[in-house]
Amino acid sequence: MNLDHVVVVGASAAGLTAAEALRREGHDGRITMIGAEQRLPYDRPPLSKQVLAGTWEPERTALRREDALVEADWLLGTPASGLDVAARTVRLADGTAIGYDGLVIATGVTPRRLPFGHDLAGVHVLRSMDDALALRKDLLAASSVVVVGAGFLGAETAAVARQMGLAVTLVDPLPAPMIRQFGAKIGGLVAKLHADNGVTVRTGVGVSGLVGLGDQVVAVDLADGSSLPAEVVLVAIGSEPATGWLAGSGLSLGNGVDCDSLCRAAPGVVAAGDVASWTHPELGVRLRVEHRMNATEQGMAAAKTLLGKGEPFAPVPYFWTDQYEVKIQAYGMFPEDSVPTVVVGDPAEGSFAAEYHQHGRVVGVLGWNLPRETRKLRARIGGAA
Repeated sequence: MNLDHVVVVGASAAGLTAAEALRREGHDGRITMIGAEQRLPYDRPPLSKQVLAGTWEPERTALRREDALVEADWLLGTPASGLDVAARTVRLADGTAIGYDGLVIATGVTPRRLPFGHDLAGVHVLRSMDDALALRKDLLAASSVVVVGAGFLGAETAAVARQMGLAVTLVDPLPAPMIRQFGAKIGGLVAKLHADNGVTVRTGVGVSGLVGLGDQVVAVDLADGSSLPAEVVLVAIGSEPATGWLAGSGLSLGNGVDCDSLCRAAPGVVAAGDVASWTHPELGVRLRVEHRMNATEQGMAAAKTLLGKGEPFAPVPYFWTDQYEVKIQAYGMFPEDSVPTVVVGDPAEGSFAAEYHQHGRVVGVLGWNLPRETRKLRARIGGAA
């Protein structure tokens, strides 16, 4: 296929990596980078940690120096609004239409919101740099915060806010934090970690409303009838693939942009990063992975597919979270019916590694302050338990 012009929609980690891989693999034609934010590519994991804590200035999150950016036409601050696959045209919000020979979709995700209360001052979501800076500004002026949602983002933010000296309440309808990611056993340890650091952990109860005084949030009502005072509220209840602009495009949109094992969504169209749902050739299941390393690896894989050099994308997912003095690292998959078994160390001593077993096989490994041993255990994924 002649690739005179490749358009990359999404100017974050996956999109940037795809563009760099195109150049590295020999594409010398035109590349157009389209980004919804008026910012050059930056790293998102530090937003809920170093940027929110104020230990990093925003500039430190830049993925590349401006003079080291991939050669491309950069269209920032104007999101894509539509796609015509048959005509190979991307429409932008300002009415511009851009034709392409190859297209990389890397638009990531958008935060889920509660069905109420987001018009109140002090209520935040956290996805972008602007979100992080706005949340930090409010935290610095407040004494209390309620974090709704105890997954990765909520738990990390609760830890940072507590270390900033705020009274923090962490709320989730499930029985323990991060139970969706790692199950009840690890979730219980995360709950204890936060409680030991002074966080009030309210699990097993949902949020029924946000209370405002004028236009300012002042409380969070819970489903059990109780109410939590709150000067600031972070809503961290997950995210949705950013596929609204693809409605009517003809692409298959299930849980994200549906791709084959080569990251291919349609002739001349590939997807990468948080927005991409692809068939893992070794696991035989459809995955959509919202983790930083996957964005980089899939961006490279998608670019190679556009150039006719594609191979089945079969990574071992890797992700991590930092909370207080604890680093949790994980490789592989953690299905709901998998069973964790501690194989190195001891949770009571604050460092251990566990294997997750499903149907007699090791499907994932998790390390709690034990990075070296966890990396070694990665090789056991796919083997017998």
